[in-house]
Amino acid sequence: MTRDDRVELAARNNARWCHAMCLAHGLTGSFAPDAWTAARRTPPLHPDAVTLTRGASAASVLARTDTAAPGASVKDSFAALDLAPAGFEVLFEAQWLHRPAHGDTGPGRAGPRWERVTTAGELAGWADAWDGGQGLAGLFRPELLRDADTAVLAVRGPSGAPVAGAVVTADGTAAGISNLFTADGDLDTAWAGCLAAVSRMWPGVPVVGYEHGEDLAAAVRQGLSPAGPLRVWLATA
Repeated sequence: MTRDDRVELAARNNARWCHAMCLAHGLTGSFAPDAWTAARRTPPLHPDAVTLTRGASAASVLARTDTAAPGASVKDSFAALDLAPAGFEVLFEAQWLHRPAHGDTGPGRAGPRWERVTTAGELAGWADAWDGGQGLAGLFRPELLRDADTAVLAVRGPSGAPVAGAVVTADGTAAGISNLFTADGDLDTAWAGCLAAVSRMWPGVPVVGYEHGEDLAAAVRQGLSPAGPLRVWLATA
């Protein structure tokens, strides 16, 4: 696969996750060859558009998003757009990640077994652990558990409460890891365990995602490779 092929794979998988989150909140997104877009404001932490090709144009993407209401955001998957003239600024930059199908789980120890969350009560406990008191646990609604491509994974401590977790978007083309967290701060063990679970549950597909900072460094240490830069733009007006 070329560099752009890997980015396209990761971006489409990530757009599928954004689409699932929107559906869980009663919103509908639309897929087009150049971008996934939502005509109404998406849930917090999720973009209103995700570009899917390097050739996506700013004008075309913004025409399909709600730029009138505050807080519009665009995930510029190829770091190729200039949205500053439209009143946007770069919120953050990150790297797409890729591991080929049948890639190993990296040098770290897998640690405790990761299992799928299956009930609304389990999801609520997972969301509280992921949120850490930031007030965003309500993002993860029970409707997500009915999405065929979405799996919420958890590691449970002695009390049964989640101590680590992640979301996996397994859409048939890739397994995308997002929202990975761990209570003890050991990101290497969390990434190793999550990757081992993905290899066990979805064998034979590439693993994708995106991260920055310490999460990116830990993911790379556990066998994922940077595939290309992305930018998230936020409207300032």
